[in-house]
Amino acid sequence: MQKPAISTSKNISPTKSAETQAQKIANLDAKSAVLPGTPILPSELTSTKNLYIAPGVGKLDSVDMAVVRQAWLYFQRNWNNETGLVNSVDGFTSVTMWDQAAAIAALVSAKELNLIPAAEFEAKMSKMLQTLASLPLYKGELPNKVYNAKTLIPVNYGQLDKREEIGWSAIDLGRMAIWLKIVEAKYPKMRSPVQAVWKHWQVKRLTKNGQMYGTAVVQGKEQYNQEGRLGYENYAAYGLKLWGLDVKQALDYKSNTAFVNLYGKGVPYDRRDSKNSGANNYVLSEPYILDGIETGFKALPKVYADRILAAQQARYQATKQLTALTEDNLDRPPYFVYNSLFVNSKPWATITDTQEQHNNLRFLSAKAAIGWHILYNTAYTRQLFDFVQANLKSKDGWYNGFYESLRQPNQSLTANNNGVILESLLYKQVGKPLTVWAKVKN
Repeated sequence: MQKPAISTSKNISPTKSAETQAQKIANLDAKSAVLPGTPILPSELTSTKNLYIAPGVGKLDSVDMAVVRQAWLYFQRNWNNETGLVNSVDGFTSVTMWDQAAAIAALVSAKELNLIPAAEFEAKMSKMLQTLASLPLYKGELPNKVYNAKTLIPVNYGQLDKREEIGWSAIDLGRMAIWLKIVEAKYPKMRSPVQAVWKHWQVKRLTKNGQMYGTAVVQGKEQYNQEGRLGYENYAAYGLKLWGLDVKQALDYKSNTAFVNLYGKGVPYDRRDSKNSGANNYVLSEPYILDGIETGFKALPKVYADRILAAQQARYQATKQLTALTEDNLDRPPYFVYNSLFVNSKPWATITDTQEQHNNLRFLSAKAAIGWHILYNTAYTRQLFDFVQANLKSKDGWYNGFYESLRQPNQSLTANNNGVILESLLYKQVGKPLTVWAKVKN
């Protein structure tokens, strides 16, 4: 049964108090944005050649290991043994390539952190790669955006039994490309199975003129569009570059970038927004966290990530609302939102991909909180980490987050949330970015 979207408590005063507080924060959020923002000077741009090592890396302690074991519960419950694919959302046999990449990250982490024996890792990884190398592809070219994780038929979101080819996502495939490279480089037995996956893809239309391209099917007709905005665009392009594709324009983090001050911090955003390009230009934590953990900030400058985190900390200092924002599933309609620092000229907006606004469902993200803490290890990120520990445990993994206004957990459980948490702790244990640790050749 669907949980109610608001508290049903009969005690009115706390609810009223929460509403008043939410309104106060909304007013501060609205006033916090100033354009144009403080730019990042050329001298501040850290060289992407420098290896970034986080201040918090080192052997995992008992608290860290409890976090890891908690996250692995999700994968134990949602692995489909017959295919090696993992449910994107708890108990629902649908999977995207983005979330399957999170499952690869989780499986590698589980092996390296001694949650599973080597034999189990090899069996599971071999099965998964075998499936990925034989998936029915969109138009025989590239993986469909969604599959039934049990039957492997291409489907539309939320419709598990009807075969439907709906196009591919270059962003999703870019993340998968990074994890295929990590597995290929780290585990000699997996090299041939990984290469079979890549050979299965017909990558010709994935890039054009140095940009990434995705497809969608609208009223039976294919649309072929440039895909990605600052953040995810650069991160995913780095994955495709590792496989030799021309993504020079997609890796350019300067030419489309502008800055907005949010609570006094100059945050980078993409000038290409819904009005001038037809695509949303979400500013989110996740691509910066993934880039730091996986590449050591080779796709995006670390100083961009510094500003993204600083703005969220500044919001906390102004509002006393712990803030760690990114996109994820919800446990209620509309079921998926992008918690953005800035999107389509709106500060601190939570929207759907069709631009419906749901600021009342903004939530602190577990994966963002833990990822930021592992990368930065500050007093503020420690508060985020501790808040997740205290509020977001479930019997089947880590809940996705905690709603700001409703003051209750977002009880959705997902592969991506728990996968990002696992790879964050693996990064801490090995003490270096995961592509560097695996000896991936750039």
